[in-house]
Amino acid sequence: MKTPARLNLLSPTAPLLLGLIVTLAAVVGYSWYVSGQISGLQRLQADLTDRNRMASLQLLRIQSDLNRLALAMRDMLAEDDRSSIASWQGQFDRIRVDLDDALRREAQVSVVARSDEETQALHLAVSQVWDTADRAFELARAGRHDEARMHIQARLQPRIGELSTAVGRLLLENNETEARAAQRAQDIYRDVQAQVYWFLSAALFAIAGTSLYLIYSNQRLFARLASLAEQRRELARTLITTRESTLREIARELHDEFGQLLTAIGAMLRRAERQAPEASPLRSELREIGEIAQTALDNVRGLSQTLHPSILDELGLESAIEWYLSTAGKQLGVEVSYVRTNPAVPVDAVVAIHVYRVLQEALSNVARHSGARVARVTLRFDPGALVLEVADEGRGIDRGGRRGLGLVAMRERAELLGGSIDFSEPVGGGTIVRLRIPLPESGGKPAAAQATA
Repeated sequence: MKTPARLNLLSPTAPLLLGLIVTLAAVVGYSWYVSGQISGLQRLQADLTDRNRMASLQLLRIQSDLNRLALAMRDMLAEDDRSSIASWQGQFDRIRVDLDDALRREAQVSVVARSDEETQALHLAVSQVWDTADRAFELARAGRHDEARMHIQARLQPRIGELSTAVGRLLLENNETEARAAQRAQDIYRDVQAQVYWFLSAALFAIAGTSLYLIYSNQRLFARLASLAEQRRELARTLITTRESTLREIARELHDEFGQLLTAIGAMLRRAERQAPEASPLRSELREIGEIAQTALDNVRGLSQTLHPSILDELGLESAIEWYLSTAGKQLGVEVSYVRTNPAVPVDAVVAIHVYRVLQEALSNVARHSGARVARVTLRFDPGALVLEVADEGRGIDRGGRRGLGLVAMRERAELLGGSIDFSEPVGGGTIVRLRIPLPESGGKPAAAQATA
């Protein structure tokens, strides 16, 4: 069998953890950036909207004051009593106070970027309006009514018209500024939206890449684990098969070679004993040596049966189990009860030896670990399956303790035969070892047994 190259199992945990940290950092950083952009945009919109609204209100107020001036001049010029021009000065002064306040407030809240020349021109136009109005009222108070009326018509009305036109232009600029601010907000929203789409695309790409890497890593890991598991099964199959073959050879050598040798020695001692004089001390020594040889022969045969019971090959599994249980009680110090249900089915020798070894290991565990002095063995031949159960009422399975090689070997033997083995604890305590091996209806070899054979 070829020895596969050593597998280097690299865990994908570190790359995946690094990818997770980078992704989370990107999400947090970009979320902070987008939140800042949106918050700044909201503040900008709120500020521009409020200031534009207040500036528009002040400009409308200025226009209203100018309209009031225009109406006042129309009514003033329409009156027949020329001396009444001076009486309009109080209303002009009130409009002047309100107009100056509106201009001051509009300058404070205006978002329109005006040059110094434009600001000075606006203030100059306002100043000229009031200077012209003051001059007209001076002429009226001096009794020069016709000249005052001409001054109002020729100079004051055009200046108010020019100022009204300038205010209307400011109102238009303010509206245009508001429209540009709205457009700027829309542009920022579009930029943020595009950035969000790009970020989502990058995040999805990163997630897809991480997922593909995880899938690829898992596939490699599972493939390597499957290869290792197959190698482990093959190694276990080889070791168990080699062990059984070695034990069979040793048992045969002990039974045939040493057994025959000890049998021959015993026969020679008996012949020598018969040839010795009746009262000779040699005869008693030869008899004692013969007894020792017989004891050695019995021990060798017992060891041979323990290593590989010949009865298993000669009479089958059921007879081997009955013979083993008849001697296991004395050897292990455990009282064993045995029950077989359903008619026995012929079992292949490979299956039989594995079932026999599981029984040996299970009873050995009862004697060494459970603390019980009674064990129950059940052999059941179900349709298409052989079931062996070994139960005791001892301490049960130590789940937190170290598992011995015996349990591992029992599992390996079950897997080699394509079966299963369970270790359970009944409600009353103790342990039940249940081995289930599939058998063909004809009683032939299971596929795993054929491969092992």
